[in-house]
Amino acid sequence: MLSQFISNQLRISEEHRLTSWLFIKLLALVYFAAFLSIAVQITGLVGPNGILPFNELLDRAYEQRGYAAFFYLPTVFWLRADNFALQAVAYAGCLASIILLLGYRTKTMLAILFALYLSIFHAGQIFLTFQWDSLLLEAGLLAIFLAAGPSHLIIFLYHWLLFRLRFMSGVSKLVSDDPSWANFTALKYYFETQPLPHAGAWYFHQLPECMLQAGVAFVFFTELIVPFFIFLPRKFRLFAATTTIVMQLLIIASSNHNWINLLTIILCLFLLDDRIVGKILPARITRRINTQITKSASPLLAVVAVIIISTSLVVFYQMALHKPLADNILKPTILVRSWGIGHVFHIFPTMQTQRQEFQIEGSYDGRTWKAYQFKYKPGPLQRRPEFIIPHQPRLDWMIWFVPPQVPQLMNWFDRFLYKLQQDSPEVLALLEYNPFENKPPRYIRVQVFQYKFTTPQEKQQSGNWWKYRYRGLFPYVQPRRP
Repeated sequence: MLSQFISNQLRISEEHRLTSWLFIKLLALVYFAAFLSIAVQITGLVGPNGILPFNELLDRAYEQRGYAAFFYLPTVFWLRADNFALQAVAYAGCLASIILLLGYRTKTMLAILFALYLSIFHAGQIFLTFQWDSLLLEAGLLAIFLAAGPSHLIIFLYHWLLFRLRFMSGVSKLVSDDPSWANFTALKYYFETQPLPHAGAWYFHQLPECMLQAGVAFVFFTELIVPFFIFLPRKFRLFAATTTIVMQLLIIASSNHNWINLLTIILCLFLLDDRIVGKILPARITRRINTQITKSASPLLAVVAVIIISTSLVVFYQMALHKPLADNILKPTILVRSWGIGHVFHIFPTMQTQRQEFQIEGSYDGRTWKAYQFKYKPGPLQRRPEFIIPHQPRLDWMIWFVPPQVPQLMNWFDRFLYKLQQDSPEVLALLEYNPFENKPPRYIRVQVFQYKFTTPQEKQQSGNWWKYRYRGLFPYVQPRRP
């Protein structure tokens, strides 16, 4: 019975040939955006002269684990991790994405893309520990099997991935005991306090409070109820796809969240079928795809499915109940997740109610201070918050996590300030403006301001998008909570 069930799951789903073809094409575009985004900043983040040099981490990992480090840190950078290698891998990912989009050696390109992004995922350290990175890795790994044909099992695994992304995000908001989610006021703060808002966030922030509260209810509905529709009959799946896509478009209209919303939208393709996708694609493409002969999926997919499902259930249990795992369970899940699969998702489980912005300044004498300027995070009050999707400036984004003064996040920030004093060209290239072109400053200080969006009246009078209040010198100010 079990063997027959597995055999049936490995058979090709005739309803998803066109859907799978379109998904792989769109995945190529997401891969391209992800690789290009990191290519222009990776040396400043983790190069030998960057904030967190990856070669130092590799050395420590080998000292501690020996050859086992190769399995816990699967990356091509064991060969070399200098600036050339880091950028070469990132741009090779861009090239492989283009080749995939053109339809040449699809399965091989998907395997290469997964291996390259997994390498960058580990190289990026804290700068690439985000849910969109692990989401892309798991979606990319499954796509390698998808290229052989859309089996029923691979479609289910994509459904399971989308379900986890949405449902875990909703559960995380409930178990966090965050008061702004509990009393439906989260969107009163979200548009103003998110990591990198664009101009759309300012307009959403001006909406009436009743609409913002209704928006929170819609968030809970799409994250806690709609995900179960994924596993129901067709009309429910179509509803799940529609509501999820609407939510992602609203997020894009109000937030700079790189390419995760685009990836979530294309994951919704698996809630559709060829009856719908066939109406979108040109007839010559649909004829060519439908005449292709595909065999049953590889039995290896069943092994991968067991690993993904079991690991994701374990980490979801840990997240929902806040219970530590026994070592004999914890260690295997850590190893599995180091290969980019089975991760937990918890998008905005808590909501910040105030925005603390840093102004980093340098001085030669301790009296006259000049400010560095970042490319994208809020700074000058009159500067229009920029729409930068699908790019993610990792430094600007990570600065947002420093105001709570969590010890685990202070190390990289201290290293960043040190690199400014060392006049690292790779790190300085991550900034918009360096006021010390001749020689680095002797002193560095960080001033803290509380930023708020202006009202429509204030913006009309001053032209400013932001207003601020001075808080003091970091870290001698009250940490942001949460």
